[in-house]
Amino acid sequence: MARPDNARYQETHEWGRLEKDGTVTIGITDFAVDQLNDLTFVDLPEKGDKVTRGEAFGEIESVKAVSDLISPVSGKIVAVNDGVDGDDFSALKKDAFGAGWLIKVKPDNAKELDKAKSLADYEKQLAEEAH
Repeated sequence: MARPDNARYQETHEWGRLEKDGTVTIGITDFAVDQLNDLTFVDLPEKGDKVTRGEAFGEIESVKAVSDLISPVSGKIVAVNDGVDGDDFSALKKDAFGAGWLIKVKPDNAKELDKAKSLADYEKQLAEEAH
């Protein structure tokens, strides 16, 4: 799966992408999905909730671990992907950067996203983690 270069990436393997309408779509990377392996549960916030950059907005669980989901921006949640909330994780596994998105946020300051890594920097991080 090719990672999009129009997204920004966090060290904790979440991604954020600024959309044309000014919202930020947030998900987890294909690498995170592969590492977690057998997903069992995703706990996502409600539409209308607030998220804060650098803080957890939910959790994702697998048979191996429970991981916090960390927001790359602060703002108000305007959409939650019902397609990954529950026990069907196929969208997340097949299309982490498309159908597998988790939340959409109306950011307080979209420039916060610039603090996350570029695709090149994220892939460099992955290469270093592999050693």
